[in-house]
Amino acid sequence: MQVLKAGSRWKSAVCDTQVMIIKGVGEGHELSCGGAPMVGAAEAGGGSLDPDKAEGTLMGKRYVNADESLEALCVKEGKGSLYFDGEKLGPKQAKALPTSD
Repeated sequence: MQVLKAGSRWKSAVCDTQVMIIKGVGEGHELSCGGAPMVGAAEAGGGSLDPDKAEGTLMGKRYVNADESLEALCVKEGKGSLYFDGEKLGPKQAKALPTSD
């Protein structure tokens, strides 16, 4: 199982996507990209991209799950989409700043 702790780096086994975990959840979970589990930054990947999970990632964007318990920063973009325990991760929305008078 993957240990998704803050500061760890992961890469896709099926495309060029690479992420760094900003807010981790520990172990017992699965982070995947393009339909295949992500591997450690130093590990070799292999496999083929699932076309149903190939919407892509954008460099510099932060991706989160629905309750924002996991946050991953995309450090290299690719063709695969990110999933956490089967749930698709979406780009984190910017928080609105308070207005000043």
